[in-house]
Amino acid sequence: MAYKNIEINSADTVNQATTKQSHYYKGFSSVGDTSFGTRLYDFALVQQDIINHFNTRKGERVMNPNFGCIIWDLLMEPLTNSVRDELTADISQICNNDPRVVPTQIDLTEFETGYLLELTLVLKGTDQSAQLKLTFDQKLGLQQ
Repeated sequence: MAYKNIEINSADTVNQATTKQSHYYKGFSSVGDTSFGTRLYDFALVQQDIINHFNTRKGERVMNPNFGCIIWDLLMEPLTNSVRDELTADISQICNNDPRVVPTQIDLTEFETGYLLELTLVLKGTDQSAQLKLTFDQKLGLQQ
């Protein structure tokens, strides 16, 4: 008994490429460069949400006094061990409150008019990671 060869996929269908990208997280932002549009996906969205959290002074948000960052209250304090521990705990809490990322590294250094924060974040469920360098300056505010 002989078997027939049956071709399931033609050569044309095998070479077709899909243009649809799948995104884990979708959102928008009206902050920053809008030449690419206001839609943000995945890490860009997570980064913007975390930056917004750091840009808010603790107690500033209406009906949510625990939202925000204490770094603005301690900006001109010398970076002693107790201040470093307090800031690191607050930064860790902010990063851990976002269920989409895991902070793997937090470095805080002091300069003349503020602090430099370097964060390494890993997007949960993926192999994506990103490093954020945020400068908290008394005169200029938060800079990326």
